[in-house]
Amino acid sequence: MMAGSERLASQEKMARVCGPIHAHVRLACPNPGGEDCRQASADTAAVMASKKTLNATNLEMLGAPRLAELLMEISAGNAGAKRRLRLELAGALSSSEVAREVRKRLTSIARAQSYIGWRKRKEFVKDLDAQRRAIVDKVAPEDPMEALDLMWRFLAIADPVFGRCDDSSGSVIGVFQDGLDDLVRIAEAAKPNVEDLADRILSAVQDNGYGQHDDVIAKLAPVLGPAGLAHLKAVVEALARDPVRLSDEDDTVVALGLAGSFRARDVVERNRERTVRMALLDIADATGDIDRYIALHDASTRKVPAIAAGIAQRLLDAGRVDEAMDALEATDTDPRRRIPDEWQTVRFRALEAAGREDEAQAARWASFERGLSPDDLRAYLKALPDFEDIEAEERALDHAARHVNVNEALVFLINWQAFGRAASVVVFRARELDGDYYEILTPAAEMLSAAHPLAATLLLRAMVDYALNAARSSRYRHAARHLIDCEALANEISDWGGNKPHETYISELRSRHPRKSSFWVTVDAAT
Repeated sequence: MMAGSERLASQEKMARVCGPIHAHVRLACPNPGGEDCRQASADTAAVMASKKTLNATNLEMLGAPRLAELLMEISAGNAGAKRRLRLELAGALSSSEVAREVRKRLTSIARAQSYIGWRKRKEFVKDLDAQRRAIVDKVAPEDPMEALDLMWRFLAIADPVFGRCDDSSGSVIGVFQDGLDDLVRIAEAAKPNVEDLADRILSAVQDNGYGQHDDVIAKLAPVLGPAGLAHLKAVVEALARDPVRLSDEDDTVVALGLAGSFRARDVVERNRERTVRMALLDIADATGDIDRYIALHDASTRKVPAIAAGIAQRLLDAGRVDEAMDALEATDTDPRRRIPDEWQTVRFRALEAAGREDEAQAARWASFERGLSPDDLRAYLKALPDFEDIEAEERALDHAARHVNVNEALVFLINWQAFGRAASVVVFRARELDGDYYEILTPAAEMLSAAHPLAATLLLRAMVDYALNAARSSRYRHAARHLIDCEALANEISDWGGNKPHETYISELRSRHPRKSSFWVTVDAAT
């Protein structure tokens, strides 16, 4: 038994080892400083650390008053945060208050003039999306008609927004595309008067400078129904008959060309004709009127491969196989130009639908030979009897390896995951590689590096040589990294197959490009 003073000393030692938390538990520890005590201390520390993690549950412990103070402090000088808080406060009152806030903000965005560059774009996208989410989450469940009107207004601000915005990332148009999908769901719930909806759609397709209303007719066709689509067709045709009204003052010369001057009236009329035609095409599609869809394309337009493919596909879907074949055969397929993939695909389907399977297979193979399309080859192999596909695949890989464009051959073989074949092509046709195509050669080198280090090295060298020979200083940093990767791969290569070993290659490189100092500084700093 420990004396009283010894027990107290042991307890104090245990408290120092375990820490000050829950000391009353630790004082009962039978083995101060032992494994059990240390584990208990670790468990307690972990619990306390988890209590400090930023999540909703832990923040609730601060209580509403303290959280309110923090929000006011954090939002000071942050306009976006303040707008979000105002939306939340409005949501706590009613959906109509949210609608009022959103309407005010949309008006403010539409009227703003300041340019939104890439640095400001992220915050602006958050703001836009917050307005969209407020309409969907706060207004639509309580008042779908009000939400429908707000979403139309949201989409309408796209033109002024894009007039002052850099959207090279596509993030801004993405928010408006989400808004169009939301509008469709809201309209389904709101069940608006179909004639009013058709009139709103007509306004939208006339105000579609940046594609925010693309496919609006197709997406809202189920909500419009036959009566709404008929009304929409009538108002679109009425628009086509309505003359353009511009005063002499507004009808100014806006462009000059070899064919003469273009006045504002010409531009307005041309845009209106395009809008009317596109709307009538969408209506014809929505109503299943294939003949009307075809008639809206003049004879010369129907010869364009992409247009012909669209017409033929619609005819095939309607079971009009012979007419689909006629549409495809009337296409202007200039052998000097690449035939679009969609035209080829529809032609294969049409041949099969006509019972001409052998011709379909021959067409697939010919298309593969021209463009090395993996999809064409897969379709060709799938249609073959069992066991014949293996021999046909080998024949296809042989053809790809001999393809006139080595970079295209490499893309196909890598995508087909025929890495051994790809490596052979690189080794035997290394002189043909175009190092300018870094977007092809870089991933190919990465995929081949483990099992085929020589091929990966030759790909990397092609990019290094191109950057230095063409004096592309913007690529020197990448080229230096490629050269360093070559050094690492050199240790894995036992047979250079007539290619220069790494030491010889880098020595000659220094002799040919001694003045590319920024390149060599980067290389030397990393080695």
